[in-house]
Amino acid sequence: MSLQFPIAQTTLDNGLRVVVSEDHSVPNVSMSLWVDVGSRHEQPGRTGLAHLFEHLMFEGSELVEEGEHMSLLMSHGGRANATTSFDRTAYVQSVPTGALELALWLEGDRHGHLLPAVTQTNLDVQRDVVVEEKRQRYDTVPYGQALAHLCALVFPEGHPYHHTPIGSMADLQAATLEDVHDFYRAHYGPGTSVLTMVGDLAPEDGFRLAERYLGHLVDGTEPRPTLRAPLGPLPKPLRLELTEEVPSERIYLGFRLPAVTHPDFLACALALDALASLSVSRLHRRLLRGEETSSGCSASALGLRDGTSLGLLVVDVTEGVDPQAVEQAVAEELTSFARQGPTPAELEASRADTERSWLEALATHDERAELISRAALIFGDPAHVNTHLDQVQSVPAERVRQAAARWLVPQTAATLLYRKEPV
Repeated sequence: MSLQFPIAQTTLDNGLRVVVSEDHSVPNVSMSLWVDVGSRHEQPGRTGLAHLFEHLMFEGSELVEEGEHMSLLMSHGGRANATTSFDRTAYVQSVPTGALELALWLEGDRHGHLLPAVTQTNLDVQRDVVVEEKRQRYDTVPYGQALAHLCALVFPEGHPYHHTPIGSMADLQAATLEDVHDFYRAHYGPGTSVLTMVGDLAPEDGFRLAERYLGHLVDGTEPRPTLRAPLGPLPKPLRLELTEEVPSERIYLGFRLPAVTHPDFLACALALDALASLSVSRLHRRLLRGEETSSGCSASALGLRDGTSLGLLVVDVTEGVDPQAVEQAVAEELTSFARQGPTPAELEASRADTERSWLEALATHDERAELISRAALIFGDPAHVNTHLDQVQSVPAERVRQAAARWLVPQTAATLLYRKEPV
């Protein structure tokens, strides 16, 4: 049976899509504004700009001083955050109902009138912040560059997912103020955005306030790029070995998967769960509890929009165990799964875990607003949040097996192996 979260939507004359999910359980409203711009929209030689704007959007706009956005929200009991991914940039704010108009006014000012505050000084400061973030979160932590290495292996040069959202620091340092202004004009506007409000307001009030505070914005964005043709599985295995100062030797397998909007993506996600994500999964049973050659394993399906997604399988090798033996065991389980498919217990466990995590996310206003914006931007239908679990439950075991046989076999894997530095 489908979920029944209330979904009301409209589109303003300027192209802004507005969605309201009414919920009066607490006197609070969570706002999620998703912009159809991520690292896949960046041009060669100018990577990192999408993530840079995640920072710049909090550093003042035409009528808001530097740092005032956060301080105003916090003084009214609110909070805010933002994230950048391959496909979108998301801005979330949660405020008491009485502060909703303030939050919308702030959103309208920065989403329509940011550039007066993006000076050379401001740009230089935030560029340094991003460089330091990359150093602390990616360059100096164990396995910090794993995703970047895997994307470079799995996606060919020139593909929009070949680089990760943090981008190249050389590119970022080379970007001029004009480059940054041009990027904002090309991608930030009502026509590329979805605003979702979840909480203590009626749909007609949400639509009225959105029109009042964001209806004046003029869209000047460039047309969104045409989605690329899907890539098939890797035609042959690829491999990269690195020797670094890491806690344990670790194996990453990267796979091309169908786009997140393709029906077979769910089948691949269920297969990865059954293989490695759950305590009852095959690799947990064999490597952790049986052979004790691994201290941990996990898998995930990174759903991406532009033709092709990314599947990940990660195994930590027990101290003193030869990684080659673990790789061989993983290959055997992948091959067996592709031949036999999931058992009824494995498929039921995968479905149950998906249901649990989905319902937990929808139970909070912030995450529900995020998932509704995602549904509107990626799937073109905010009510997708109510039907997602039905789609998961309808995937039969044979389809999971067929998807695994096409996408999740050793011959289509990109392997990244981290070896420990010799003592």
